[in-house]
Amino acid sequence: MEDKLWMIGGILGQAQSMEEIPWGWILLGLGGLVGIFCAFFFIKFGSLWLQARASGCPISGIEFVGMFLRKLNSRLIVDVLVMAHKAGIPVTIDKLQAHVLARGNVTATIRALVAADRANIDLTFERAAAIDLAGRDVLDAVRTSVHPKVIDCPSQEAGKPTVDAVAMNGIQLRCKARVTVRTNIERLVGGATEETVIARVGEGIVSGIGQAESHKEVLANPRKISEEVLNTGLDAGTAYEIVSIDIADIDVGENIGAVLMANQAEAEKRRAQAEAEAQRARAVARAQEMEALGRENKAKVILAEAEIPKAIAAAFKSGNLGVMDYYSLRNLQADTEMRKSLSGEGDAELPNAEGEKN
Repeated sequence: MEDKLWMIGGILGQAQSMEEIPWGWILLGLGGLVGIFCAFFFIKFGSLWLQARASGCPISGIEFVGMFLRKLNSRLIVDVLVMAHKAGIPVTIDKLQAHVLARGNVTATIRALVAADRANIDLTFERAAAIDLAGRDVLDAVRTSVHPKVIDCPSQEAGKPTVDAVAMNGIQLRCKARVTVRTNIERLVGGATEETVIARVGEGIVSGIGQAESHKEVLANPRKISEEVLNTGLDAGTAYEIVSIDIADIDVGENIGAVLMANQAEAEKRRAQAEAEAQRARAVARAQEMEALGRENKAKVILAEAEIPKAIAAAFKSGNLGVMDYYSLRNLQADTEMRKSLSGEGDAELPNAEGEKN
């Protein structure tokens, strides 16, 4: 094609006047260019153009060229447009191209619109595209809205097989619940996911069992718990509408009340032992203190007795004590020692005038 353009340019440059210009060759070259373009178009988009036209939703060549320049998958867009047209979904090729450019799943979006139309669900292309671009599976959402799905509580990924709760009498109950939910299309964008529903249902089961006077009440009528949980509006702010909550399994666990009482008794026992040990330690400390005080007083008595010979000697020197008085004191001491010996108190050692003990 470039060679032909250079050829035409050369011919025009060599021409001296309008009469000398070979218009036939020029027209022939332009016709060749048009023919090459048409051949390229039919080779690239001919089957798609015929498919769209035969399906009743014709697409112009300019739109095919635009898709080619935007690097869009024209076959995908044509197939989706034909699907929507045959299903009676009002959608334009510009909206499909915009959704593809936004990295949306246009096939799942159109299939969701078809499923919603068959199920008489009010769902527009704009809302379906918004749900798809928000990262939600719009087709699965429509299917779940038509056919509710069952969610296990707790979920298998949680790693805990049951929901454990304790009644007011201290008996533990282990429950498994199944929650039937339906997708709420209006709250799908921005609504909470399945994890929130499972957490709220588990919380409601624990609260309901905890308010029961006895575990026997729950075992006799498990549906009462599920009805109480269902009536608390757990689906508020979520992307689902809870249809029903069923207690699939319930077992009796441990006697948590007895375990707590035993632990409390053990704690009180240890506290009493600690208090008794503290009292014994205080008593031992007091006895040792009194013993030390007695030894101190005894030492003071011994020190005082040691001053008696000095006082007697001083009395002799000053003349306040005579020899007869001294012998009378000695006789009194001897008489005292004899009485103590007879009474069994043992020999009492009293200092004499020389400061020696007998």
